Parts: sequence; C-alpha cells; structure tokens
Amino acid sequence: MEYLADEESLAFSGYDEYIDSDAKIRDIQKSLHKAMSALGRDGIERRIKDSEDYRKQRGVTFSVSGSERPFPLDVIPRILNRREFSLIEAGVRQRVLALEAFLDDIYGSGEVFQDGVIPKKIIMSSGQYYREACNIAFSKKNRIVVAGIDVVRNTDGHFYVMEDNIRVPSGVAYVLENRKTMETVFPELLKEYDVEKLNDYVPHLSKALLAAKPPGAGKNCKVVLLTPGVYNSAYFEHSYLAIRLGIELVEGNDLVCMDNVCYLKTGKGLERVDVIYKRIDDDFLDPVHFRHDSLLGCPGLINAAIAGNLSIVNAVGNGVADDKLVYTYVPDFIRYYLGEEPILSNVPTYRLEERDELHYVLENMEKLVIKPANGSGGHGIVIGPQADEKELEELRADIWAHPRDYIAQEVVNLSSAPVVEGGELKARHIDFRPFAINDGEGVFILRGGLTRVSSASKNLIVNSSQGGGSKDTWVTDEGRYCLENNCSDGVTGYLEKI
Repeated sequence: MEYLADEESLAFSGYDEYIDSDAKIRDIQKSLHKAMSALGRDGIERRIKDSEDYRKQRGVTFSVSGSERPFPLDVIPRILNRREFSLIEAGVRQRVLALEAFLDDIYGSGEVFQDGVIPKKIIMSSGQYYREACNIAFSKKNRIVVAGIDVVRNTDGHFYVMEDNIRVPSGVAYVLENRKTMETVFPELLKEYDVEKLNDYVPHLSKALLAAKPPGAGKNCKVVLLTPGVYNSAYFEHSYLAIRLGIELVEGNDLVCMDNVCYLKTGKGLERVDVIYKRIDDDFLDPVHFRHDSLLGCPGLINAAIAGNLSIVNAVGNGVADDKLVYTYVPDFIRYYLGEEPILSNVPTYRLEERDELHYVLENMEKLVIKPANGSGGHGIVIGPQADEKELEELRADIWAHPRDYIAQEVVNLSSAPVVEGGELKARHIDFRPFAINDGEGVFILRGGLTRVSSASKNLIVNSSQGGGSKDTWVTDEGRYCLENNCSDGVTGYLEKI
C-alpha cells in the first residue's frame, strides 16, 4: 500500500510532513518508516487496538454535540525537528509577552490607543472586553498564565500563527495522554528517536498558579480549578489537571463569597480560596457582573478579585486578545511593546472595518475563508471555495450589515500527514497548538503540543469540536536508525507492510 497514492489524497496538499516534493521520505521520518514497515499490517493493527483499549481504560474522552466519545489518537506521530521547534518556541514566547503587555495596557493606561497602534473603538466594540477588568490589579505580568497559540504550516513550508487562545485554552491534557499512550504502545520507537519529554508541564503550571496568588494569601495558598461540570466538552481535561496539580475540582455552587473573600464549602466548614484556575468563559463567571442567569459561576468573584483577595487565572478580560480582528494587530504589538520584528507571521487577514478591504472581500468571498471575529472551536467558519452560492449570499448580507463581526483570510492549505484509517494510509490536514505558561518572570513552552487532525479528506477545519482527531507530537532529531543504516528509500512501498 502506498501513501497518497490516489488523487483524492494527493491533490489537496501542498506540503506533506512525511514526503518531500520529489516523493522522497523526509530525513527525519526515515527511522519511523523503517520501524513501522518492520511491524507489518498485523503489528500495526495490534498497536492500534492496544492504544484504543488503553485510552478507554483511562477515560480519555471529548464531548462532541453533547455525545461523549473517545478522543481519537492516530498512531503515526507528527515529528518536528528541534531546529523547527526552536523557531516556533521563540515565536510563541514573543507573542505571549506582547499580548501580556497589550492586556496590561488596555486595562490600564491605554497608551496603545494614544500612540495610534490600534483604534480604541476596536477594543471597546469587542464582545470580550470587560470594563470590570480595569479595576483588578496585578502584582506581576501574569494576566496570561496559560496560552495555546495555533500554528499551521502553509504550502511554502513556513509556519504561521492562525489564532491566539489566551482566554480558556484547552487541549494540554490530550497532549499528555497522547504521550502516555505512545509510551505504552511504542516504547521502543520513542527511545529510538530520543523524543523531548513532557513531564515538566504540570510542575510549571503549578508554579505559575502559585505565583499568581493575591498579596493577602498566606503560605498555604489555596488553588482550585473551576469547571462548568461533567457536561462540558473538556471535562476530562478539567479533572485530569486537577488531579495532577493536586488541587480540588469545584463547580460554582461549591463556592461562596462573603465580605469580598471567596470560600470553598467543605465538610469542616468554609476554607478560603486564593486562586481560581477557571475553565469557564468570563460571561458565566459571576452573575452579579456578567450573565445574570448563569448558574456556573459564583456571585461575588469579581468583587473579591477587585478587592485583591482573589486571583482568577487566566485573567478576566483576556478574551479581547482572542478577538480575530485584534489578532490582525499582534505583529504591531510585537514591534510596539518589544521593539522586535515578529518571528512568526500572521496568516494574511482582511479587516472588514476598513472600507476598501470590506469591498474586496464581498467581491471575492468564493476565494477566501470567513470567520466570526469572536468565534471559537471552528464554529461559523465558511470556506469560500467549498461554499455554495446561497450560503455566500446570506453571509455577504450579514457582513455588509455587521462588518465588525467578521474577518476574512486567504485560504491556508494546511500541511498534511498520513493517518491509518480502515487499514489504509490516508492524508489528512493538520495544525499544531503549542502551550505556553507564564509565571510573571518568564515564559515556558512545552516541548511538544497538540497536533490536531482533520476528520476527512480535504477538510481544512481540524478542531476537536468539529470531530477532528490528534497525533502525538515529537520534538526530536533524526532517529539513530538512519545513522546506522542507508535510509534512502523513496515513497514506493512506504509503510507497505501495514
């Protein structure tokens, strides 16, 4: 069996992570090629079955459309060499530092407006800007404690930032569980490749959460993880992280605020809470200040934060930086706050607030990708080349009426990689979400990340909430096999024994 042998698989991909433009296996993939070929079809099938059983036992699930299902893992890892990853690492760190400075500025002195870097009306009109956040003081530069920055590789082979996630970034539990699965199913392969470890994420997160504690917190700082509950799509991650951090997993009705102090209800009475690692959107956090009908949060949390008695991680109001219109200004923020040129470029994006760009987009929608400015999870995205005329006409009318609610981007032909599907090797689009932790003193980047895989051929949306899967991401160099053997095979017979 040959990888990418049929037109359905081959035609849509401009850059493949496993083979080059001459249909030769990329050097860094050659040890993987040899190892997988040696296993044969039966061996691979056994490993797939073992991985599925292992994940079922550990309850690695994700909710899609209200239905709980195993979170898919393809057994062929995505490999990045250390040089490539160092570029991503530097670019993500730079971006987090610039966004941290931006958030501190807009909820503080507002110099970025005075200096004309971004129009104030863009921030004030964002659905994720909260005036309440202006009154919450931070002793350190740690409004962003956890960030997930979505990175893609385009046809030119270069990496681009697709979007920023610093409101409630999710997915790291699946990164850690994917690695656990691969260590169990392919221990010899990870050893062969000398893959970077992921063991340092939880200690770094624990340190950052403690570093975020309010000035009045004592030595025994109390940290809890606030979840919307078992019906949330990422509940597995919430419980997973709480267990590994050694903190309590709580829901809104487990908390109570009195005299601007937050407490956890326990069997022994009330216990003061100093830091909340929130995994719910700001809208639902405090019915006193935000959605009055919310039962997910707790009344009084914002007042406790304003009084300096509670830290909320990630900070309230961070979502304004996830706004896709604000995203278009991040390269300017990097230059303005850091005095540096961006290491990772944005995907070319049109600001529909600007009249010329609006008219261009309305006339060329069939060539572009249209996204809701405040959307997430892949919802509401329209890929022009794949949309019918009726859908485009309805969208065109809504854009004309509400240009601030959308952005448009050039189509990015996401890189592809092979997945095992039904005993065959199929090409699927992939992206990459590296995770950053900011403790106010430095930014740590996990040397791995979440590679998401599209659910079907030619599907450019890879989000888990849209039915996509994942791969374990290995940061490494060429495996030792290729140092000892002549790995010069072309794509003919690639994994042919599967």
